[in-house]
Amino acid sequence: MTPAPFDVRLARGLGLLLVACQFGLMAMLVVMGALGLKPWPSWPVLALAAVLAAAGAALGLAAMAANRPGNFNIHPAPREGAHLVVHGPYRRIRHPMYAAVLLMTAAAAVLAASLPAAAAWAALLAVLLAKSGLEERWLAAHHAGYAAYCRRTHRLLPGLY
Repeated sequence: MTPAPFDVRLARGLGLLLVACQFGLMAMLVVMGALGLKPWPSWPVLALAAVLAAAGAALGLAAMAANRPGNFNIHPAPREGAHLVVHGPYRRIRHPMYAAVLLMTAAAAVLAASLPAAAAWAALLAVLLAKSGLEERWLAAHHAGYAAYCRRTHRLLPGLY
């Protein structure tokens, strides 16, 4: 299946906007988490935040280890000469770095324990879903085996989505 052609210049601009939104929301969640931290938060809240942060950090490090240094890109457009990574966490999910970001920022949202933090996390999820969709169009255009890879993996959550 060949993806529909798209305006690369427009897609690059959209990619930059999504990256800016991603980092802005990540910063907002970190600040909300720090400001929302009570002097004596309950241990279940701290434990949940620690588990989410540790899982996110572990997944992010595993994804970085699976990628060669010149292959990684924060913009959804693949780098020139990039190869398709299908080992490590990429064996099960196509966007482990996005999943790692969502886990780590969920830790901050848990610490903030507020409706604005939950809304910011939901907005980050929407941004990363849009960014991954744009990235997948580019990857399908650059890698002949990408459609087959998509059929055997999930986007963010192994076995679910």
